[in-house]
Amino acid sequence: MTESKYKFLISISNGEPLNVNLTEGKALFVLGANGVGKSTLMQNLFEQNFNHSKRILAHRQTWFSNNTLNLTAKDKNSNERDMKNRDKKIESRWKDDYSGSRANMTIYDIINSENIRARNITKAVDNDNIELAKNLSNIQAPLEGINELLGISNIPIKIILDENEQLFASKNGSAPYSIAELSDGERNALLICADVLTSEPNQLIILDEPERHLHRSIISPLLTSLFQKRKDCVFVISTHDIYLPIDHKESSVLLLRDCGWNGKKIQDWDADLISETDEIPSNIKQEILGSKRDILFVEGNNGSLDRQIYQLIFPNLTVISQGSCKEVEKAVDGIRGTEGLHWVSAYGLIDADDREPDQIQTLLTKGIAALDSYSVESLYYNTEIIKKVAERYSEVSGKNKEELYASAISKIIDNIIPHKERLCSRLCEKQVRNNTMSNLPKHQDIIERGEFEIKIDLNEFIEREESVFDNLVAQNNINGLISRYPIRETPVINGITSGLGLTSETYESTVRKLIIDKTEVKEFYKNLLKNLTDII
Repeated sequence: MTESKYKFLISISNGEPLNVNLTEGKALFVLGANGVGKSTLMQNLFEQNFNHSKRILAHRQTWFSNNTLNLTAKDKNSNERDMKNRDKKIESRWKDDYSGSRANMTIYDIINSENIRARNITKAVDNDNIELAKNLSNIQAPLEGINELLGISNIPIKIILDENEQLFASKNGSAPYSIAELSDGERNALLICADVLTSEPNQLIILDEPERHLHRSIISPLLTSLFQKRKDCVFVISTHDIYLPIDHKESSVLLLRDCGWNGKKIQDWDADLISETDEIPSNIKQEILGSKRDILFVEGNNGSLDRQIYQLIFPNLTVISQGSCKEVEKAVDGIRGTEGLHWVSAYGLIDADDREPDQIQTLLTKGIAALDSYSVESLYYNTEIIKKVAERYSEVSGKNKEELYASAISKIIDNIIPHKERLCSRLCEKQVRNNTMSNLPKHQDIIERGEFEIKIDLNEFIEREESVFDNLVAQNNINGLISRYPIRETPVINGITSGLGLTSETYESTVRKLIIDKTEVKEFYKNLLKNLTDII
């Protein structure tokens, strides 16, 4: 990540000064009802950080007049300068004199960023610097990033740049049509994605009231993914929607309760800074919830691989990360046990952790499915998926797909064998924990007031697991090994991706893109997650 040269700070009067440090890679939600001064605060923040900030207005124009680049670089720079100066003015809170220009500039930024990337790669090749060309080509293209974000956000469209520098859209594989014909929500998602992904590094990105234009089933996963892709930037999002910051538990919240006026200017705010969104007082939950989709709680955090892949496999669910398996169980039980939330259906997906079949069945009756593997990496690095990635990159590189696949899997066994003892002991740790918990004294044992002892033969556990490991190796059962053990703690993943000529980040991004592009890949995953698919 590019080292920041700038420090961003919100300073407001709250009886006494309230200073909020804004840290790159983090988000701050400014939450409050109408009339508490959110727009004024956003305008002040933009003005204070004028040289290093981008503001995405709530009242911006949300339609395109065309789908082509109709600005020169000189016109674009001039418009951008004038527009930013205008956005410093207080009237920018309600008036936009550059509404048409903003959409045109977004189209310019998309096309220009693609052209810059292509020119840089070509220049490296012309200079015979093939290694640099490879590195540059491994950096995700702007349009590829936009399409991935749209897919993760439950918008089934793909944006295409044709040879005449026109932008088209294709929905679920349809014939291309102008981006001007996109729906309101699709256009807004495209505008936000493009504005953020084409921003300069180390920017303060101010997003005003995204819920005006996008349902939270779209904006919530979209924001999560944008935060991950632009960890070099700071995000400040003003919103009325209590549930947006709740969806992003790693964010902070500046809660505006009221504001004080001096003539026509706000002089102070009644505000609180809340570092954990679940501490938000219940008495401000006055926003209308509206219709909600079913919820899938998963392990991990908002930026983990879990949430990203499950959102694509099950686009009709809202996927929320809960950290540990216990937190997933608590969240599902909490919603299912709350009569007032009868319109919400909650499900859970947790790692199997070598649970016994009867434990897994009990969880299923509660709406919680156990992933039949150690961790989510088994989904990304299943051999069928490796094969699909090899096919995708053979089209780009011109290399033989069978050779790419063979290279990717050739070192898996060799890379995992040296870590046998540690991998087996990691799995045994979970087995021992489950065994201990299932054998704790029950109610009747306590009533009898006797002595209670649990004796564990650790050697038996590790020898049994090492035997399983040896059998999988002897059978060359690659998927069995990848599924059963924490391969991220070994050189296995690096061996797979380097065999394909990719980084792990590029590989995992390609897997997510395959789910977006290919129905058979999504169906493959649904079959792998059959227990969950069946109960939804």
